[in-house]
Amino acid sequence: MKDNIVLIGMPGAGKSTVGVVLAKRLGYRFVDSDLVIQDRYDKLLHELIEEHGVEGFWRIEEEVNASLTPRRSVIATGGSVIYGPRAMEHLREIGTVVYLKLPLEEVADRLGDLNARGVTLMPGQTLADLYAERVPLYERYAHQVVDCQGIRIRDVVHRIASLI
Repeated sequence: MKDNIVLIGMPGAGKSTVGVVLAKRLGYRFVDSDLVIQDRYDKLLHELIEEHGVEGFWRIEEEVNASLTPRRSVIATGGSVIYGPRAMEHLREIGTVVYLKLPLEEVADRLGDLNARGVTLMPGQTLADLYAERVPLYERYAHQVVDCQGIRIRDVVHRIASLI
C-alpha cells in the first residue's frame, strides 16, 4: 500500500527540511533515512564512508532503505539512495517517490563542505560530474518531479501536497 511519500534529490535540495514541514501538514510521521543509517551503525555518515569506502556506504544505504517499513510517513532519503536499485524498487512499492529538482548552480550554492555532509564523491569527481550522473537516475525512479528552483519551502510543500 502506497501510504508514504519518499523524497529523492541532490544533497541540498531540501529533502529533510521539506519532509518535516510536509509531514506536519499531512499529519504523517517523518523518517530521515540518513538518521536511520547513523542510528543503526552508531556512526556519522562521513565516518561510514571513511570506514567502508563510497561503494561500501552505498551498500549500507541500500540495505537500510530496502528495510524501511513505515506507514503514513514522509521519508527523506540520502542523495545517493538512487545507486541502490533494490532500495529504490522497495521505496517505489511503499510510497510515491517525489524528486525535488534543483539546478546545479542552486545545489552548489546550498552545499558547504561536501565531506562533512556525507556526500559520496569518487576520487576526482566534481559536483557537476555527480549532478550529471545522478539526475537521470532521479528522473527514472520518480513518480513525480517537483521543480524547486527559486521557490520557498512552503511552496514546495504545497506543490507536493497537491500532487498526492
